[in-house]
Amino acid sequence: MQIPIKRSIEAVPGGMMVVPLLAGALIATFFPGTPKFFGSFTGALFSGALTILAVFYVCMGASIDFRATPYIVKKGGTLLFVKVGIAVLLGLVFGRVLGEAPVTAGMFAGLSTLAVVASMNDTNGGLYMALMGQYGRPRDVGAYTIMSLESGPFLTMLTLGIAGLSAFPWQTLVGAVLPLFVGMIIGNLDREMRDFLSRAIPVMIPFFAFALGAGLDLSKVWQAGLLGLAMGVAVVVFTGIPLFFADRLTGGTGVAGVAAASTAGNAAAVPAIVASANPAYADAAGPATILVAACVVVTAILVPVVTAWTARTFGRPEDATAEQPAEAAAAPVRQPVGGR
Repeated sequence: MQIPIKRSIEAVPGGMMVVPLLAGALIATFFPGTPKFFGSFTGALFSGALTILAVFYVCMGASIDFRATPYIVKKGGTLLFVKVGIAVLLGLVFGRVLGEAPVTAGMFAGLSTLAVVASMNDTNGGLYMALMGQYGRPRDVGAYTIMSLESGPFLTMLTLGIAGLSAFPWQTLVGAVLPLFVGMIIGNLDREMRDFLSRAIPVMIPFFAFALGAGLDLSKVWQAGLLGLAMGVAVVVFTGIPLFFADRLTGGTGVAGVAAASTAGNAAAVPAIVASANPAYADAAGPATILVAACVVVTAILVPVVTAWTARTFGRPEDATAEQPAEAAAAPVRQPVGGR
């Protein structure tokens, strides 16, 4: 007898990230002594998020091809610049008001500059590429080759520094992005290594998600419920509108821009990494992880709806079906990953 576990998890938006994260949080909330009780490999699984993430980013980097057509560089670079620019702007605003600490009481309890920046910085690549496959052009799919540089904590750390908050030593900033670039070098030097390492990307997502969840206290989740929903909507609105116009300025109809107005599942890992690099963010990391995870789910539901509406209203790119296969082949992109 076969039970469709994988299919059921993937039916949940961002399921490969969200479901294991919630499973770890449930165990941590109701059975907090589990890691210490079992110890050994079981205990390590509850506390090994950063180690798993380090390997994950090497594999992710290996899947990124250095080669890209000028259009892909222009499109992907523009969307990347706008998405990160919005995060920097909001980081400056919230940094002045909140600093590094989260809001501790009221309906905004748990909100922090870290949560806002982490939710805005990283695009759900799997969702973007799937939507572009339906509503866009092959070369619009390839734009994610450039946008994938959002992945990981580096840009979030950089944004927090620009916002005038607690700075990170240059070694920490380099260390945050080094696994990604090491993977990129390996993958571009050897295509067989790219194929080998790329296959591990979707496998690792539920494991580091579980370990992240094991550090969360679900007794505080109710405080983040409506706030998480509002933040998810805010990600679509505050990044979607500028991305729409940026896409049109680069020759698109706005569809690709709207399709990029989401939060990646991997972004839920960023608050914990940032806090491990700088203790000033320790209090904000737990609530921020919950809020960012909520943004993953909300944007995964809203973005396809808004993208479909944009395609109907403003039209699909004229050459959506007329491009030559060679153009798509000119810039290989990594495969969509569950939760990204």
